[in-house]
Amino acid sequence: MSLGGIHITHLFTLRKLKSTDRTFLKTILQNKQLMLLGWGKTYTDIEVAQWFQRIQAEYISNGYSYYIVEKIDSNQLIGIAGLLKTTINKQEYTEIAYIVKEEFQKHGYATLISKQLIELAFNKFQLTQVIAQSNVENFASQKVIKNIGMTYDFSYLRLQNNRACEYQVYSIKANSKIE
Repeated sequence: MSLGGIHITHLFTLRKLKSTDRTFLKTILQNKQLMLLGWGKTYTDIEVAQWFQRIQAEYISNGYSYYIVEKIDSNQLIGIAGLLKTTINKQEYTEIAYIVKEEFQKHGYATLISKQLIELAFNKFQLTQVIAQSNVENFASQKVIKNIGMTYDFSYLRLQNNRACEYQVYSIKANSKIE
């Protein structure tokens, strides 16, 4: 598939979460290394169940949310990624977000998944712009965001566990060149 003149090879399937995915979700949402920097917390079993229900509701209301990311060649579940409605400073956006399990990091997968999400946003859901946001201390995510051609828009303070953390927001518009 081509987006903005760039050929994108899909190495992953993005599929809606099913109830049988809850055990896998716990391996992500309860993992301190994966969750603390980006989300500022890990989730209890009850919070994982509530999170799952919220995602199901977002499929109905928005048509999209988080997806399970599965490698096509091996059927391995490597993470979660999605398009999410979010509000920052009273402005509504749709953002791309991803969490890749540690053993699959540093292989370029987050970049490829992000490109696939952007393609999905623009081609299937006809969105005109998507954003990505990153904690200023999350250098790996900032690298991915810049590698896919997003440009810096603004910074803001986000409250996480009663602590203000600085986040940077980047965006890309439909018909932009995806790096």
